[in-house]
Amino acid sequence: MTNGLYRLIYFSRNRVGRSSEDFEQAVRNILSVARRKNAQAGVTGALMYNSGCFVQILEGERANVQKIYELVRRDERHSDVTLLGFEAVAERGFGHWSMAFVGAKESDLARHGVIAEESGFDPSRMSGQAIFEFLHRLAHEREEKGEKEEEMDSESQQAFG
Repeated sequence: MTNGLYRLIYFSRNRVGRSSEDFEQAVRNILSVARRKNAQAGVTGALMYNSGCFVQILEGERANVQKIYELVRRDERHSDVTLLGFEAVAERGFGHWSMAFVGAKESDLARHGVIAEESGFDPSRMSGQAIFEFLHRLAHEREEKGEKEEEMDSESQQAFG
């Protein structure tokens, strides 16, 4: 059915700090390393964060996706790493991105009915499918607006400023 293509969805709690320079640098490093390693491994996906948690989707061959997930589980910047979904899929949802960054703009969260952490945003109460649909919609909306990964990176810089 899927030629070994899998999608893994997880969230984790941020252990770096909230809105500090350390947190800003950590997110930039995560994006930089993820894009490089994901491209090498044939893995695609998306990352969203707020000051309290990361939500990530990984897509690719089962072994490659599992390897990346295990690295995240051992990464000291994450705690309470929680798997929300891991299943075979027929096609990629984020095939254009080694790691789409959709950030945590309040306007996006409000527009799509997701509440910011300060108001009780809790990815543990969302299904993996709901998170996939939300991040997929955000990434594709930004693509339609002409935003590229580099522009999404500049948003990460603005989100911290």
